[in-house]
Amino acid sequence: MSEKKPFYITTPIYYPSAKLHIGHAYCTTIADAIARFKRLAGYDVFFLTGSDEHGLKIEQKAEAEGVKPIEYTDKIVASFQNLWRLLNISNDDFIRTTQERHIKVVQEIFRRIYAKGDIYKGEYKGLYCTPCESYWTEHQLDENGCCPDCHRPVQEVAEEAYFFKMSKYADRVLAYIEEHPDFIQPVSRRNEMINFIKQGLDDLCISRTSFDWGIPVPTDPKHVIYVWFDALTNYLTPIGYLDDPEKFQKYWPADLHLVGKEIVRFHSIIWPCILMALDLPLPKKVYGHGWLIVDGDKMSKSKGNVVDPIALIDEFGADPIRYFLLREINLGQDGNFSRDALIQRINSDLANDLGNLLHRTLNMTLKFQGGEVLAPQGESDVDKALKADAAETVRYFAENMEQMELSSTIKKVWAFISRTNKYIDETQPWALAKDPARKQELANVMYNLLESLRLISVMIAPFMPQTAERIWQQLNLPQAFADVQLADIEQWGGVPAGLHVGKPEQLFPRIEVK
Repeated sequence: MSEKKPFYITTPIYYPSAKLHIGHAYCTTIADAIARFKRLAGYDVFFLTGSDEHGLKIEQKAEAEGVKPIEYTDKIVASFQNLWRLLNISNDDFIRTTQERHIKVVQEIFRRIYAKGDIYKGEYKGLYCTPCESYWTEHQLDENGCCPDCHRPVQEVAEEAYFFKMSKYADRVLAYIEEHPDFIQPVSRRNEMINFIKQGLDDLCISRTSFDWGIPVPTDPKHVIYVWFDALTNYLTPIGYLDDPEKFQKYWPADLHLVGKEIVRFHSIIWPCILMALDLPLPKKVYGHGWLIVDGDKMSKSKGNVVDPIALIDEFGADPIRYFLLREINLGQDGNFSRDALIQRINSDLANDLGNLLHRTLNMTLKFQGGEVLAPQGESDVDKALKADAAETVRYFAENMEQMELSSTIKKVWAFISRTNKYIDETQPWALAKDPARKQELANVMYNLLESLRLISVMIAPFMPQTAERIWQQLNLPQAFADVQLADIEQWGGVPAGLHVGKPEQLFPRIEVK
């Protein structure tokens, strides 16, 4: 058997100062769906998420609460890890920038780039946005003289600092972006980055002396390393940059950095400059997804419209939340979250379409055939049409998930679910069961329904992993669901004759809206 092809996918590491909201769930669920599909397709996946725990605003928030910064971050990091557990996020590692393994990597990277002459000491005078951990020049501010990213006030700061010679790599990064059109996606983000670089890149301030919550500069410990130089290098730590060359060779360069559109610039300009200084290859793709808005309005504490994902999961379950986020929003575009729309999807798509298909099929198998799967023989035109639709859906699933077309893939799978429900109405198994002469015809219909559900369970696994496995278990299929691969659904006929199906259990109760 040939060795599996590696696939390294990352989400941004989240600030522990941030309150949990549905946007965190969205980004990580996208990455999880992609990672799960890649495993299904036979890749050796390494999926990384984590927390970015240093910087001035963390220190300030900890001080306001009367605790040490590490105590403050420990508590909030635990809430992120709990959310990933509730959402069934299948990450292979969780990196914390406060971990000793990462501190060693950051300090060694600083040493190597400093020794190369690409880091120098100077004095920084300029404008700083504490919430964004970003420095700005006067001409980069918005029309109100505020941070162009978060539109909050900036402060004038002046202090001794180390600088990374980012300007040295500007032309090289620009040439790389222009020569590799798939490096930054979607295209709108790519164009933004090209325009940003053409305005000129300043050298990057990478240390501070006005606070001490950070990784010390190895040769000058009164400085702490500025957050983006610390944060971006997290992608190297868990794959053995310093201590496991074989693992590092296997997974680097990363196949996909999935990030919010507001931090594409850091990942597609600053990060490539750092990697070039280290003589390391660049990641294959940086994808900037859109923002999640709530009922047509951007989430904010002041508006009181921040949606707590844990409360949603407690009320509706993880899989319905995952389904809604991935189906409703086209990757790369902003998307709208609405509680009413979520309930409508649960009732129509999940309870009516998928839940009823499974329940009806298992009930009829139990009622008409004692729960036994009988071998099919021959096929009608209606049977042929269903099988053709199944083959087309599996092909579309494989091709479009490779292209990260999550929303359109879900819609295609649900079109097949609707088609299978229609097949029940076309063939009317209850009528066939009344005629002993049509026993084989009934056996064919029931087999086709069960086989369709086998395919459906595998195709929804990246999006709704718990539901997928529950369907598999109710079908009582002999293969362990964890061992299923995409190749297992490329051929029709995987349900074995002689199998006895399980009893149907309701997947999604309808939600009554008062």
